Amino acid sequence: MKKKILLIHTGGTISMSEDEQTGAVTPGAKNPLVTSPLIVDPNLTIDSHELFNLPSPHITPKHMLKLASFIDEVVSEKNYDGVVITHGTDTLEETAFFLDLTVQTNVPIVLTGAMRSSNEIGSDGPYNLLSSIKVAASDEAINKGVLVVLNDEIHTAKNVTKTHTSNIATFQSPQYGPIGIVTKRGASFHHSPVSEDKYRIHSVSKNVMLLKAFAGMDSTVFQLLKQMKVDGVIVEALGQGNLPPSTIEGVKALTDAKVPVVLVSRCFNGIAQDVYGYDGGGRQLKQLGVIFSNGLNGQKARIKLMVALESTHDSQQLQSLFFK
Repeated sequence: MKKKILLIHTGGTISMSEDEQTGAVTPGAKNPLVTSPLIVDPNLTIDSHELFNLPSPHITPKHMLKLASFIDEVVSEKNYDGVVITHGTDTLEETAFFLDLTVQTNVPIVLTGAMRSSNEIGSDGPYNLLSSIKVAASDEAINKGVLVVLNDEIHTAKNVTKTHTSNIATFQSPQYGPIGIVTKRGASFHHSPVSEDKYRIHSVSKNVMLLKAFAGMDSTVFQLLKQMKVDGVIVEALGQGNLPPSTIEGVKALTDAKVPVVLVSRCFNGIAQDVYGYDGGGRQLKQLGVIFSNGLNGQKARIKLMVALESTHDSQQLQSLFFK
């Protein structure tokens, strides 16, 4: 059966070129992936659409929401069997996770990118795009959530993260690994996600800040965030979910003001838990009303809190959502 794939371009290194004189990598007037189609397959119909042409540090949650809305609208209207999105790698994991939380269609959605621009030796963009289309056209990819495909590996949006500044094998899923691989014959899955976490939102209006804990950290920045009247705070805490005791006054100021504070670990592996009972330990933070997250990294916890706050501010409900 012939598959119909929607290919959405949003920009990033995969669509950029390196200047021969200066070595600077920048977007051109035209996306080379749009002007030079790479996929010719009689079993596929590929419709290409350039929604943005932005470096990924320029992508905001509002762009992510526009992308999610576009996918749901067009897939339903034109009966696409899968979606592939080209995206810059710096914020790719955040866009992927946002889509995983908010897109309602169950067709395969795959994000991909490149670490080398289109005219560099060993450019990885064309091959990653080809691999992603194979995955999006696979029946096995249905109902597996939003996927990230680079370097012959298939990762879930929830677990994947960028781990290296320049290596083409930068995208990894710490602790869990990829759920499948891409071969010349197509996609091959060896794991499946065990749960789904979906939200219906129409705006992204909440201001959620992300902090990283460090030795000797005090309450100053927490007090400043309270004065700023932010809507939520994510803290990448130490170890299993602990903070220096000098932060407690600031954390309490936020929780007393009903500002959700979500704790993740700054470690790559493991989850934050209320284990330690000393001053600044996880048990004290839990008693103060801090929300513990089940394994998300800081940037993804921020995305999830932004999305969740569009529908609830109840602390108990937020805690249950962050255990999913």
